[in-house]
Amino acid sequence: MQHNIFATMRSLNMIEGCKGTQIYAFNQSGKTTTNGYGGGGGVGEKFLQHLHERVSSVRSKSNRNYQAMQPKDSVKSAVLVEALASYGLPQTDFIEPQIESYLKSVNFVETLADVYRRMEGCSKFEISGMYLEQCAIFKGLSDPKLFRKCLKSGREHAVDVHSKVVLSAWLRFDRREDELIGVSAMDCCGRSIECPRSSLVSGYNPELAIDPCLCHQRPVQDEDTEVYIGDEECSTSISHDYEEEDYDMSFCMGEEEIRCRRFNMASLSRPFEVMLYDGFMESRREKINFSQNGISAKGMKAAEMFSRMKSVESFDPDTVLELLSLANKFCCNEMKSACDVYLASLVFDMDSAMLLIEYGLEETAYVLVAACLQVLLRELPNSMHNPNVSRLFCSSEGKDRLASAGHASFLLYYFLTRTAMEEDMKSNTTVMLLERLGEFSSLGWQKQLVFHQLGCVMLERKEYKDAQKWFEAAVEAGHVYSIAGIARAKYKRGHMYKAYKLMNSLISDCTPCGWMYQERSLYCHGKEKMMDLSTATELDPTLSYPYKYRSISMVEENRTEAAISEIDKIIGFKVSPDCLELRAWFLIALEDYEGALRDVRALLTLDPQYVMFHGKLQGDKLVELLRHTVQQRNQADCWMQLYDRWSSVDDIGSLGVVHHMLVNDPGKSLLLFRQSLLLLRLNCHRAAMRSLREARNQAASEHERLVYEGWILYDTGYREEAISKAEESISIQRSFEAFFLKAYVLSETNSDSESSLYVIQLLEEALRCPSDGLRKGQALSNLASIYVDVDKLDNAIDCYVNALTIKHTRAHQGLARVYHLKNQRKAAYDEMTKLIEKASYNASAYEKRSEYCDRELARSDLTMATKLDPLRTYPYRYKAAVLMDDHKESEAISELTKVIAFKPDLHLLHLRAAFHDSMNEPTSTIRDCEAALCLDSSHADTLELYSKARQRSNE
Repeated sequence: MQHNIFATMRSLNMIEGCKGTQIYAFNQSGKTTTNGYGGGGGVGEKFLQHLHERVSSVRSKSNRNYQAMQPKDSVKSAVLVEALASYGLPQTDFIEPQIESYLKSVNFVETLADVYRRMEGCSKFEISGMYLEQCAIFKGLSDPKLFRKCLKSGREHAVDVHSKVVLSAWLRFDRREDELIGVSAMDCCGRSIECPRSSLVSGYNPELAIDPCLCHQRPVQDEDTEVYIGDEECSTSISHDYEEEDYDMSFCMGEEEIRCRRFNMASLSRPFEVMLYDGFMESRREKINFSQNGISAKGMKAAEMFSRMKSVESFDPDTVLELLSLANKFCCNEMKSACDVYLASLVFDMDSAMLLIEYGLEETAYVLVAACLQVLLRELPNSMHNPNVSRLFCSSEGKDRLASAGHASFLLYYFLTRTAMEEDMKSNTTVMLLERLGEFSSLGWQKQLVFHQLGCVMLERKEYKDAQKWFEAAVEAGHVYSIAGIARAKYKRGHMYKAYKLMNSLISDCTPCGWMYQERSLYCHGKEKMMDLSTATELDPTLSYPYKYRSISMVEENRTEAAISEIDKIIGFKVSPDCLELRAWFLIALEDYEGALRDVRALLTLDPQYVMFHGKLQGDKLVELLRHTVQQRNQADCWMQLYDRWSSVDDIGSLGVVHHMLVNDPGKSLLLFRQSLLLLRLNCHRAAMRSLREARNQAASEHERLVYEGWILYDTGYREEAISKAEESISIQRSFEAFFLKAYVLSETNSDSESSLYVIQLLEEALRCPSDGLRKGQALSNLASIYVDVDKLDNAIDCYVNALTIKHTRAHQGLARVYHLKNQRKAAYDEMTKLIEKASYNASAYEKRSEYCDRELARSDLTMATKLDPLRTYPYRYKAAVLMDDHKESEAISELTKVIAFKPDLHLLHLRAAFHDSMNEPTSTIRDCEAALCLDSSHADTLELYSKARQRSNE
């Protein structure tokens, strides 16, 4: 049937006088898409309008008997066929991989090892900058926790106020706290590392940075009791320590005379001392005319008081601003510092920051500018929409003003460019910020990063000549990956053969990587192209472009089922919106509207703003169109469907159901929380956190909101704070989720028997609270796991069996583990077989079953696990260990090297280091240990191996 549909779509294109390729060509001059399949623009809106008219027509004609219509009603199918024809089919000639906008090393292990070596030898004043370099390296990895960990370490080891302000704001931005309703940018979240007050205190104190913040425990001063010194008070500025005769001089401000003590005024600064004591006329006068120095009588009275009291706390802000100006003119450092700190304490929101930053920049008040800068950064990305803020950060003049106040740096502009690129990579703001960043780049990695990012931005803006120039500069600075950017820019400028030669030369000169063959495949055709794509997948199976290209090629050959099988390969272990869109496209062609609707709903869960069909149709519009071609379900039906999907470990199907349920009940925080759990299981961390933040915002009660805040804290590395949120929630109302959160975090934090027994109590409390079967199944499984840890195997079996009773299918894996511990390997194997038969996603099941069978069956299962998910590291480690046992050392190391090339995992690096050590290769051992320690500097086994290898090397 699908062949006929594609023929119909092609004929419709011909009837309309526009082939698919012509649609692409027309769109390329329009608005750039978000998915990489082509352009969009005004023509898409016309198509959409036409499509809506057709749908409205169909609805009006069938309104009375709609409920009785079948899902594959011919009228509806015709509408969808026409829609596909209008938007054009995916074509291999118009898809291409994106040039990644981060640092990418040809030899990643050597890069990690080099960074670790340099960190070992740097001073405490340099270590924060080294962590920033690590952030740049880890940004391209799939695990966001590595980037966040380096960001936290950089803040912990920061010395100056400027670095602390920027890094604490970056940590807040990374958690997207600006999306939390009711949370102010300047709120203290309870951690010193992100507290806005602690950021304004200079000094190296990494231990203090990770402590709980004490600012909430400080006594709150009553602002209403503050005393402002007015003219009347200043005019009689005589303290109890001074009598009238102690004043031996006066400053005259017009008609007013401010009595002072010469010694006190001279102590304010060296210029005052010279003026009042070192032979100038003023040194011999009792009255000094000070009218021409730009300070009022009120300000001079305050200066006199400061000369005695050394404090500005009792003055009003306008007077302190005058004192700050006077302090700058006469180099009164102590008074300037006091004014600086006082004014900084008045900065608490955008309005006060924008008002005071001008004074701070004018008077180069370091702390005041830091306080204002902190607000602007903690309000990102919204603050950049303010034209004054944008002008300050983007312009050369603004950069120079910040630099004169000590607040312009590579760190600052690196943070600003990251936020700008995430919001709009092609904007002028992004370009200007990158230009400012380039002006602060001095180290090699900094220049590589800036030049490469400028190249990527220019490529997106279709300014190919400039893109080539910047990519060439990045290569000149040492960034080999930018050669791919040069090749792409040449290709876009019409020099396809030059691009091919460039990539061919790179492959010849370097150790080949998957991305090299992927890039070269763009510049060749036929069998050579397919061979390059196959090699790219072999070297790096995580690259999505080869799967997409092959699947679209199959569609062009009318092999749609094969195309779906091909795209399924990568969706099985790496879910992304573009791949889900392709599969939905193919499923529509097969008239599998239920499957297509599932994929589009899952896609919109990952990216709610995704635009389908070459950037011309909003995803939710396609959902609306597809929804009327399938059986309609109410909320109760959806819950039943969710149970079925969940029990069959169909996470994408579950996402589709939850998305449907949220459309019916958009404010349901429980569903948003379920959505975040599914996204985490699919390794979609960013989308998961977005759902979790939305669940927190939609929470109907305080105790529920606290639970979601606890999960946010846990997922961003703050375990103690997460436990505190759970306890606070329990104190308000005992609930399943609060007990479960506390138990989960404690089980991850402590592994001793006493802690395990406490976790058991918490999980038992959770199970006594109301909840649905989906969550109770998870709790029973977790409880069983803890029982196993404390050697209560019979209790564990009971929990796993109860979990299976309520369709928590993953409990088969835990039950198999218990049978294995009881030396019942056959039962364990059978249990995992049941999981494989039930689960839609079963790479982990094959991997786990391999532990319960002989070597040959184990190899077969591990081969299947790797085929389903090449990112799972255990199969590679097992195969390498077997090869080592068979004295095939070179093959064992080659097996590990193959996977390390696309997944630099801590355990893989440690194992390869151990293999090198057993072969008496200390240099390679040390390199792999250093790379592993760069990923986790506290890994005990690697530290021990590293110490022994270095000692042996020195000997």
